[in-house]
Amino acid sequence: MGFTLATWNINSVRLRADLVARLLSQESPDVLCLQECKSPVDKIPTEPFHALGYTHMVARGQKGYNGVAILSRLPLIEEDCVDFAGLGHARHAAARLPNGVVIHNFYVPAGGDVADRAVNEKFGQKLDFLTHMQDYFAAKAPQKSILVGDLNIAPREDDVWNHKALLKVVSHTPIEVDQLAQTQAAGNWVDITRQDIPEGLLYSWWSYRARDWDSADKGRRLDHIWATADIAPQAHSSRILRDVRGWDQPSDHAPVFASFDL
Repeated sequence: MGFTLATWNINSVRLRADLVARLLSQESPDVLCLQECKSPVDKIPTEPFHALGYTHMVARGQKGYNGVAILSRLPLIEEDCVDFAGLGHARHAAARLPNGVVIHNFYVPAGGDVADRAVNEKFGQKLDFLTHMQDYFAAKAPQKSILVGDLNIAPREDDVWNHKALLKVVSHTPIEVDQLAQTQAAGNWVDITRQDIPEGLLYSWWSYRARDWDSADKGRRLDHIWATADIAPQAHSSRILRDVRGWDQPSDHAPVFASFDL
């Protein structure tokens, strides 16, 4: 069974339900994983998604903050939901497709503005979240699995607009990059986007603070699609839909896509 999967930090699914429907209509991914839904599950506006054939959903939500959802044209069985780092946040949901593939949808904490847990509790929470992810996948070695989401870390030098300028900026600091690498190694995950697009500047997020985000192009690749090594060779056609960042009242993230022949 071949399928296409996308991940997108939507920054309020209720505010941007029309943009989700537009993406589903134009691009027709089989599965769309959303982060930062900012909605209780029962308030997610599923009607327009159902009308387009996306009648299956596994989600975790909370009022006004966080929240993740997996929308699918294919049947889903809820697989897991973990309160990573014990934060009480809706930041993880996992579901199984009919072919046995498990999809983990993550929204890793942003980490605040100061890269020092001694003075910034949010940065400590981010590091603890990643440590829990490492322990989770080390204890339960994943197979035939895909991990997607807003991981809030741009790991490579060409995942940011200026490596040297951002070394002390949360999302690209060495401690975060190292933590993400350990998380990736714990589950034997392969970065599918970089497997397909191995070289060159690549971004999925551009700040709202930039009045002309497109011309300034000071982006970061915060959104990721990983797969376990057993299925990574069957992944292809990775892309980031940069143009979506320019839609009316957009999220500050662009959707990331990949296809799998499984």
